[in-house]
This record gives sequence, C-alpha cells and structure tokens, in this order.
Amino acid sequence: MRVQVLLYDGFDELDGIGPYEVFDYAGEYTDGAVEVSYVTLEERETVTASHGTEVGVDGTLVDPEAVAAGSDEASADAPDLLVVPGGGWTARDEAASAWAEAQKGDIPAALAALHEAGVRIASVCTGSMLLAEGGVTDGRRAVTHASAVEELRESGAEVVDARVVDDGDLLTAGGVTSGLDLALYVVETAFDAELADRIATVIEYERRYEVA
Repeated sequence: MRVQVLLYDGFDELDGIGPYEVFDYAGEYTDGAVEVSYVTLEERETVTASHGTEVGVDGTLVDPEAVAAGSDEASADAPDLLVVPGGGWTARDEAASAWAEAQKGDIPAALAALHEAGVRIASVCTGSMLLAEGGVTDGRRAVTHASAVEELRESGAEVVDARVVDDGDLLTAGGVTSGLDLALYVVETAFDAELADRIATVIEYERRYEVA
C-alpha cells in the first residue's frame, strides 16, 4: 500500500506527521507492505509547517491527467491513499495555510482530478476544506475541525458528527489528533486490528472508535 502525505507551507505538523508515523510503523511491522512518503504539488526540498517545523520532501504528486489517461508510469506512481492535512484555515493566513492554498486553487484542482481518476483520498482537520474547494466533498459524508464544520456543510457536504468518517473512496477526520485515529483505522481495515493496536501501543495513543 503506497501512502502519500501532501504537504504545503502552513500545514499543521500533527495533521501530517501523526498519520505519517502510523503508516511508517505499519511498513516496518509488515516487512514493507506499506510505503509512506511526503509529496508536494511542485518540486521542492522542504516545506515549512504552521509552527515553523521544516519538513523534507520525498517527491512530487503524480500528474492527475497522466493517471486519468491510463499511463502505466503514472499509475505506478499514484498513491493508494493520499492524505491531505489542514492548517491555518480559520486564521485565514494568506501567506501559508490551507486557506491560502484554497485561494490559489492549484491543490484543490489536483485533488479533484486525482479523485476523479480513482485515487482514494483522506483528509485531516481542515484538509477537508481543500477537498471541498475542489468539489470532492459535494454530497458526500464528511467531517472537519469543529471551527470549520459550518463552512463544510455550506459547501455542500453531508456533515457527520464523528471523529472519522469513512465514505468509501473518501475518508475525513476531525481536528488534529483525529489523524492518528484515521491512520490506525486504515491500517486496521487494510490488515487487522492486532497490527493497529500494536502501533497504538508503541506510540502510546488511546484509540477513539468513532468511525462512521
């Protein structure tokens, strides 16, 4: 299972790094059956998160048009799951945040195109608002950080009161630490509860079973 975490300047550290750690442990405990990496929309070496952490980038997001066209190379590079963190949405940070990326429009457009091409997408916190901007959550069951729930509802999503919402090819999680629950849920459904619980024990995290 190839998992990619999409980074941009201003993403919340825990939104992206928390799920990354869960999937990295899953890869370690399954002899490499899970591969996780950080990607960006355009080529760059690092990304600066919302609290100032500089994170190294492993590569770039696959071209959605190439995936849609059925390119063998693109299909090989496409993730089985793309995780989209949030960050800085309610602060309306125009320089570096999910809000800034929504205004630019490039990431929402790429997410919409990849989802249309068959890529399963998961969002953490206000990462769902980037999906909403691209129309991915229209008419779909979803959740986001409490501060943006009404905006998500107004965008056309069917807001569900749950920590993690599984709507098939679209997974969404509430605020910040819920990204851990989302990642552990993905591990459990892809492998088994024993593996997910083992990872939760290692990171000393008490799982919350509010998946709808």
